[in-house]
Amino acid sequence: MISQRARWAGRILSGLAILFLIFDGVIKLPPLEIVTTTMKELGHPTTDSFARFLAIVTLACTALYAWPRTAVLGAVLLTGLFGGAIATHLRIGSPLLSHTLFGIYLGVIVWGGLWLRDERVRRVMPFLASQAQPSRPSI
Repeated sequence: MISQRARWAGRILSGLAILFLIFDGVIKLPPLEIVTTTMKELGHPTTDSFARFLAIVTLACTALYAWPRTAVLGAVLLTGLFGGAIATHLRIGSPLLSHTLFGIYLGVIVWGGLWLRDERVRRVMPFLASQAQPSRPSI
């Protein structure tokens, strides 16, 4: 059993990730010059439609993560999105700690927040000895 304080910490972590991802998605919807410039530097198409596509994918995955019933699916999809961002930064040689590993930092926040607020995730990933389920004997 996890404490109410830990559950609230999970909600706060998840909320921070959700706010960041909403911001990231929303700034890609209008044709902003900074988005186009950044997309060019990352080696992506600089069209408004591509930026909007990324925005819709980000916002849809974030919505799935924010909704408790689909939070695990949203976290899995966001993990894939973060993996793509990491691969992009590796490909262009971005600074390791600030840019390339940012997807890992965000993934830890997403999954850590979900672990603290969702019993299903704690059962699948029992990091605490008291939460480990006894194994069943195999037949």
